[in-house]
This record gives sequence, structure tokens and C-alpha cells, in this order.
Amino acid sequence: MGRSRGGLTTKIHALVDADGRPIRLKLTAGQAHDGRSAADMFETVRPGQILLADRAYDSDDLRKNLKARGVWGCIRPMPNRVHIPVFSP
Repeated sequence: MGRSRGGLTTKIHALVDADGRPIRLKLTAGQAHDGRSAADMFETVRPGQILLADRAYDSDDLRKNLKARGVWGCIRPMPNRVHIPVFSP
């Protein structure tokens, strides 16, 4: 549990396959940054696969890591980005 504006909270990060079956789950404190907290979960994504992620995981570091491993990241960009990466809704 972690303290945030809403009180004591916990986040559940889930990596699922194309059918929605869980591959990895991780609990973090509510105030923890999503992208940095769950970065180690993406190690199971293999070359040729596509990672669909929420904008909370949008970071240049994650995108570079995925690209270097041959994974295409389809991550909705944060609205305050200056250089908007390719995204397919």
C-alpha cells in the first residue's frame, strides 16, 4: 500500500496475452510511477510481438528498449509530448 491523494492505495499491473489471459501480475504502491514500476514486466514480450499499453507507460526509454528487442510498442502518447511517436488507435 502507498499513500496518494486518494488515501492508501495499491496498483495492479497486468501483462496479458491476446486472449486476455494473465502472463505476469505485479502490485505497486499507489504513488509509484507506472512506467518505472512495471518496466521489468515487459521482459517476457518477445521479438515480433506487439505491446499494447496505456499512456501511463509512455516513455522514450521503454520505446527504445522494445525497439532494440524487436518488439513494436503501440503505446498511446502522453498529451504533453512535443515529438509524438507513431500510434495506431
